[in-house]
Amino acid sequence: MSHPENFQFTKDFEVGSFQVHPNGKIRLACLADLLQEIAWRHADSADFGRNLLESNQMWVLSRLEIKVEKFPKWGDHLQLFTGGRGAEKLFAFREFMVWDQNQHVVARAMSSWLLLHTETKRIQKPESVLPAALFDPAKAPAWQPEKLMAKGEFSTKDEIQVRQSDLDLYHHVNNTSYIRWVENFLAEVSFLPNQISINYLSECHLGDRVILSLFESGLEKFVEGKVGEKAVFVARVL
Repeated sequence: MSHPENFQFTKDFEVGSFQVHPNGKIRLACLADLLQEIAWRHADSADFGRNLLESNQMWVLSRLEIKVEKFPKWGDHLQLFTGGRGAEKLFAFREFMVWDQNQHVVARAMSSWLLLHTETKRIQKPESVLPAALFDPAKAPAWQPEKLMAKGEFSTKDEIQVRQSDLDLYHHVNNTSYIRWVENFLAEVSFLPNQISINYLSECHLGDRVILSLFESGLEKFVEGKVGEKAVFVARVL
């Protein structure tokens, strides 16, 4: 089966009632859930997913950028595509595209991943486990999620505590939980973003108290999350 734009894997989803805002449109965090799910499905299908735990290796999402053209609604049928987009230095890149039922692009995303040893936490070379046909290290993409630094005028802050529902299989805060925190925090100032870039900087664990700070710089807003003096993530939204 051929896929558009050299994507390598596809999966269909339907937007559920539990995935939408009160306005009936999908939550950004729930869209990120779908991206994470298809990434794992693709990796498992080509033996560079959960099987890596047998050799004490795991993938860690380092950076993610999502651009939404049109938010899908409750009941919409979506077709998601994903594919490897090469590697550069210690990063492996994965791109996503989302179609609606009329095959119109409603969202795109790019992500960069690190391969870690589960015990030492040392970064491994991604090409050691990646199929060369899917992740050619000589073909790094032009679109790469940027390294971010919060800037602008401080606006407000909030404090949250990491709960059980925030955690993933490794007992760390799930990648999409950070996006949910950002989305909820911004909703309190009546702002729903359609584009987010996020850098994951440090692990968060059950019981951690995370201080969220909002900074505004022109059309951009930045949300920084810290546990004590340790920065755990920074996000830029539009």
